[in-house]
Amino acid sequence: MGKLSKLMVSVIVASTVAFAGFATSANAQDISGWQKSVAKKIAKKQTYPRAALRKELEGKIKVEINVDRDGNILAHSVTESSGHDVLDREIPKLMKRVSPLPAPPADASDSQLTMVVPLAWALQ
Repeated sequence: MGKLSKLMVSVIVASTVAFAGFATSANAQDISGWQKSVAKKIAKKQTYPRAALRKELEGKIKVEINVDRDGNILAHSVTESSGHDVLDREIPKLMKRVSPLPAPPADASDSQLTMVVPLAWALQ
């Protein structure tokens, strides 16, 4: 298998996800728990594109995701590119794999919520 068989591959979802659309009365513990559930599901479904592995590309991306009250992803956009098309092109595929996300806490204020999720692909 050569060089790639010795590489350790990691895909990372940062645990700090920025959210908008929560009422001030929203329970911080509920939001934190939901945040962890979202990050866990995305991390579980995130894969390293084969073309990126072959070229030994690494990168970080920030994705803005709009979800409804049921956790369905309504829209997403790359707010910060990795600088590599092959990694950026993975985002729509990843969004299809993770939708629906866990439902937001009941005390979230808006019918549609927005979050920015930092993702990373790293070879070790």
